[in-house]
Amino acid sequence: MPTRGLLTALTITAAAVLSSGTATAQQPTPTCDRGEFCAWPATDYTGTPQRLDLETANPGECIPLKSGLVARSFVNNLTRDTTVFQSATCSTEAEFTTYPGKGTYVPDAPFVVRAIQVWGP
Repeated sequence: MPTRGLLTALTITAAAVLSSGTATAQQPTPTCDRGEFCAWPATDYTGTPQRLDLETANPGECIPLKSGLVARSFVNNLTRDTTVFQSATCSTEAEFTTYPGKGTYVPDAPFVVRAIQVWGP
């Protein structure tokens, strides 16, 4: 009998998760080509993105986002790891985190992003 009660509880819990939309929620598909880093001003890839590639983002340099853009979602489709910074000067006194290249999708950044730094091969 205890096994049946546990199975019922698991079934009810699974149904609640599915009905809440947590397990089935669909994220919008962002358009960010291979070889690009794309940053959006709002969560869930909404707004007009800024696109950077290795022609516009020299590895090792601090690259502030254009026009004071404050990104709240981004995609790293570059072939290289990229660090995102809360500070427009890439200061490590503020928040910063490195994300791997080749398809890292962040629909809701853990902090606002004002600059990036692309790492070498």
